[in-house]
Amino acid sequence: MSLPPLDSLPATTPPAAPSPTSTTTTAAGDVSCPAHPASTQPPPATCPPTTTCSPPAAARLTSLSRLTRLVVTLFPLLLIGTWAALDRSAVLDGVARLGDADPWWLLAGFLFTLLGWVVAACVRQGALPERLPPGLLLASQLAAGAANHVLPASIGAHAVTLRFLRGRGIPLARATASLALYSLVKPMARIPVLIVFLMAVGDTLRFGALAPDRSTLLAAAGSAALGLTTVCLLVTTVRPLRRPAVDFVRTALTDVRILHTRPSRVLALWGGSAVAPVLQGSTIAAVGFALGLPLSWAQVVFALLIASTAVGAVPAPGGIGPVDAAMVFTMVSLGAPTGLSTATVIGYRVLTVWIPLLPGTLILSALVHRKVL
Repeated sequence: MSLPPLDSLPATTPPAAPSPTSTTTTAAGDVSCPAHPASTQPPPATCPPTTTCSPPAAARLTSLSRLTRLVVTLFPLLLIGTWAALDRSAVLDGVARLGDADPWWLLAGFLFTLLGWVVAACVRQGALPERLPPGLLLASQLAAGAANHVLPASIGAHAVTLRFLRGRGIPLARATASLALYSLVKPMARIPVLIVFLMAVGDTLRFGALAPDRSTLLAAAGSAALGLTTVCLLVTTVRPLRRPAVDFVRTALTDVRILHTRPSRVLALWGGSAVAPVLQGSTIAAVGFALGLPLSWAQVVFALLIASTAVGAVPAPGGIGPVDAAMVFTMVSLGAPTGLSTATVIGYRVLTVWIPLLPGTLILSALVHRKVL
C-alpha cells in the first residue's frame, strides 16, 4: 500500500492567536468590551466607569424643593396679613356694625354663603365631562375663593382650579376649555335672571338714575371691540399661538357637545350659574335685613345683578371696589339711605370675604402642601 505524496494533502492553517484588541461575542450576539489578556493591563478608555450623582448635590436638591413648597404654602397667609394691615379700618368698621346687627339674619347670610360655594363646585363639575371627587372639588373652590380676593379679574380662582384639574389628570386643553366655558356661561345665565327680577321690581324702579349715559355705552362697546380685535390679531399673526388656539377651540367645541348630551351636566352648569347670583344677592339681603335696610329681597338681588353686570368686568380683586360702589349707588336709587346701604355692603364683604378668608387660605396651603394643587 503506497502513501499519497505530501504535496497532495490539504493545507491546514493554524488558528490565529487572539489579538489584544479583538472582541468577543456572546451567545445572544451582543458585542462585549475588548478582551484583555489576564495581565495587569488596565481596561481601555472605551469602557468608562459608571458615575453617580454625589450625595451633597442630591441633598441640596431635596432641601431646595422643601423650601420652595414651604414658601408657596406660607405665601397666601403673608398676603392675607398684608391686606388686613392695609385695609384694617374697613374691616373694623364692618365688624363693629355687624356686632349690633340681628344675629339670626347674619346666620342666614352665612348659610347662603356656604350654599354659594357648593353651587360654584357644581358649576365647575358641570363644565367638565370627567367626574371629579366632590370633597376635593369643594375644598378647591374654598381655596379658589381665597385666591380670588388677592388677584384681579378672577385670575386667582382660575389658577387654583386649573392646578386642581391638572392634578386630577385632566389634559391642559380640556382644563382651559372648562375654565372658558365656566366664564362664558355665568354671564349668559344671568341674563334671564336679570329679566325676571326686572319684571319683579319694575314698578318701584327709577330707570333714569340707573340708565348709563351715551359715553359709558360707547366706552364699553369700544373696550369689547378692542379686546376681540386684539385676540384675533394675535391668533392670526403670531404663528406659535395659532396651533394652541385651534386645539383649544376644537377641544372646547367637542366638550360643549358632549356636556349638552348629559342632563346632569346641563343642570349643574346652567342651573348653578343661574342660582349663584340669587344666592349672592340673598346674602346681601340677609345682611341688610339684619341692619334694618328698607328694601325688599327682590330689590336687593336686582341691585346686585345690575351692579355686577355694569362693572363686573373691571379687573379688581374679587370685584371689591367697583361692584361695591355700584351696589351702594343702586340701592340708594331704589330708596335706601346712603349710610345704611354702605353699611350693608361693608357687612356683606366682612361676612363673605374676611370671615371665610382665613379658613380658605389654610385650605389653600394644605392643598399645596399635599400636592393636590
